[in-house]
Amino acid sequence: MARGRGFDVTRLPGFTTVAILCFVLLYAPIVLLVIFSFNESVSVSEWQGLSLRWYRSALENEQVQAATIRSVVIASAASLIATSAAVGAALATTRTRPWRGQTLAFALVNQPLMVPEVVTAVALLIFFSMIKVATGYTGLWYLIIAHTAFCIPFAYLPVRARLQGMDLTLEQAAADLYATPWQAFRRVTLPQLWPGILAGAMLAFVISLDDVVITEFVKSAGQDTLPTYMLGQLRRAVTPEINAISTALLAVSVVLVMAFFFLSRSRT
Repeated sequence: MARGRGFDVTRLPGFTTVAILCFVLLYAPIVLLVIFSFNESVSVSEWQGLSLRWYRSALENEQVQAATIRSVVIASAASLIATSAAVGAALATTRTRPWRGQTLAFALVNQPLMVPEVVTAVALLIFFSMIKVATGYTGLWYLIIAHTAFCIPFAYLPVRARLQGMDLTLEQAAADLYATPWQAFRRVTLPQLWPGILAGAMLAFVISLDDVVITEFVKSAGQDTLPTYMLGQLRRAVTPEINAISTALLAVSVVLVMAFFFLSRSRT
């Protein structure tokens, strides 16, 4: 007896048209942004020839340089700390016996994914404002801590997925050979876990690098990152220099996300 064909959404009337329309609406503005970043004209809507003028202008802009360095420093520190915390959290929720409160711990780790980002930003603003008033310190560590807290679940998910896909046999064999928990982790678990760790770190780096809302609420004067600098410039006037910066940021994000995709698929 032939089996009935299951439900297939791609066979619904108009599915192809709606899918194409969605892709056009999503990617057409990005394509136009990239094209007009090479525009010779000052206008962002009138094409006057191919040029790298605005890329040179962005590279020579001291404010862009400072904001880029600051963004990279914050994203690097936040991704490193967030990934370290994510590895510990992933081990605690996958490599131990079930314990009371494990589901609650999982929910708490992933809370930034469930709560609107603006709510997290307002909460961090209030919390850090109290600390700033009490201590007088206004350095970059507030941004690093804020980005770290927001990036932990993004680093946690690929690490946890990698651990769940790993066979416990080798770790059990290491324990049978009198390896301590640390030795088993360092010599058996960690080498297999590296693709997940790198994927989580890259994803956390991209999320931190692109963040606007939390940064805008937490930063002090003179602490613009590249996205918040771009937002400030857009409030004044839109120039092709912003297109060039956006294209460069897009290229970095695409490369890192592609690396995350291939690393998360790795099973070696």
